[in-house]
Amino acid sequence: MPILQVEMLKGRTVEQKRAMVNKVTEAISETLNCPKDAVRIIIREMDTEDFAHAGELYIDKK
Repeated sequence: MPILQVEMLKGRTVEQKRAMVNKVTEAISETLNCPKDAVRIIIREMDTEDFAHAGELYIDKK
């Protein structure tokens, strides 16, 4: 049973998350030749103050 963790910044809509898990599930099922109901996806969201890139918090990006 494949278990995937997706980490992303907060702000996506439920509709966007539904579309993402649908497409990711499809890709994993086809690639690993496993049934869709075997695929598990964990979505972890973080605030922009909890993510940094190139030495700068994302919340401070302009």
